Amino acid sequence: MSTAPVELSVRDFSTDAAYSRHLDESDPLANCREAFELPRDASGRAVTYLVGNSLGPMPRATRTLLQAELDAWGGMASEGRFRGAWPWYKHHEWFREPLGRLVGAKPTEVVAMNGLSVNLHLMLASFWRPQGKRVRILMEAGAFPSDTYAIESHVRVRGLDPAQVVVQVKPGEGQACFETADFTKAIEREGDALALVLVGGVNYFTGQVLDMQAITTAAHKAGAMCGFDLAHAVGNVPLSLHDWNCDFACWCSYKYLNAGPGSVAGCFVHERHANDLERPRFARWWGNDPVERLRMLDEFVPVAGADGWQLTNPPILSAAPLRASLELFDRVGLAALRRKSLALSAYMEFMLRHTAPKACTVITPAATHERGCQLSIRIPGDARGVVKALHERGFWCDFREPDVVRASPAPLFNRFAEAHAFAHALGEILTG
Repeated sequence: MSTAPVELSVRDFSTDAAYSRHLDESDPLANCREAFELPRDASGRAVTYLVGNSLGPMPRATRTLLQAELDAWGGMASEGRFRGAWPWYKHHEWFREPLGRLVGAKPTEVVAMNGLSVNLHLMLASFWRPQGKRVRILMEAGAFPSDTYAIESHVRVRGLDPAQVVVQVKPGEGQACFETADFTKAIEREGDALALVLVGGVNYFTGQVLDMQAITTAAHKAGAMCGFDLAHAVGNVPLSLHDWNCDFACWCSYKYLNAGPGSVAGCFVHERHANDLERPRFARWWGNDPVERLRMLDEFVPVAGADGWQLTNPPILSAAPLRASLELFDRVGLAALRRKSLALSAYMEFMLRHTAPKACTVITPAATHERGCQLSIRIPGDARGVVKALHERGFWCDFREPDVVRASPAPLFNRFAEAHAFAHALGEILTG
């Protein structure tokens, strides 16, 4: 598959529909769309799907991979653990290298396991170790609520008060997005009271990509650990977790990784911690050294690497769909996807400025290093009603309180012509 870059700048764009079709015809990734079963509305009409930031569409290969596992279960039952094309006992090991490539990590630093929230709890247990004055956790204000719930629950379990322990960093006055200095200055202020920094690598509300390397460096300078929720980052933007020296990170795989609802999540633990067998963790037998696992010993001996945080055997029926997606990512390459992603979002924003320049505002940062697929569009008034009207016209996006419409043109399956049509539909709704 060719991965020639889509080299575009705003000054090259045209508002003509023919121009958007020309972009699609010259797009080297255009045939990736055929790898997916894209949704239809209740009448059977094909829709423009711009909600891959919430749940990615299904890769066609998923049916075959799932059926193969069902056949193995039906035909071999318990023996499927150790024989067949994909023995279940080592099934999770296949994910190490492709996940490592996606997040910029060594294969031994990543593991596919559990769900995102479970993994966040496991990481908090290991990396938030309050001692003496150093107890505080720093996070971003307006984080996805489940992150707040997870953090505050750990604080309460320790008998502490979240109001005294959790520090929330806010954007500057009147700003929707953060400056890196908002975090680095807050970290410096907390100093030796700070135990952990845990933020979303890409903000779910604005689509802003944070400077994870700078935040990690500042946290370590203060003597704190640093981790990231990458739910909206993985498969969306370039990541270099090992080189950035992050302590840990967690992500789901049902958004940009298109692995299906409730699919197996992922976790990164930097090798300096992953190989530290003395680091406290919750233990269950699947984190045991596989050489000893089936001997049923009384003592827990964690395996080196991120695998040492596993609790139980891999969820095969939720892991198989992830194989379909990761094979596609490897075939195309994240660099090529990133080029098209930036072109798509820039083109959609260009069209919005043409069709509804006064009726809406894109709050996602314009700088390419601060954005991924998602455009967050602020629409004063009835933004929820706008989403409903778009849905009725066959454009699926979503709404976030109080007034933001999120649209995420994803490079694997969305087209430039769809970005063009979406902008015109939104403009017509807003301008009457």
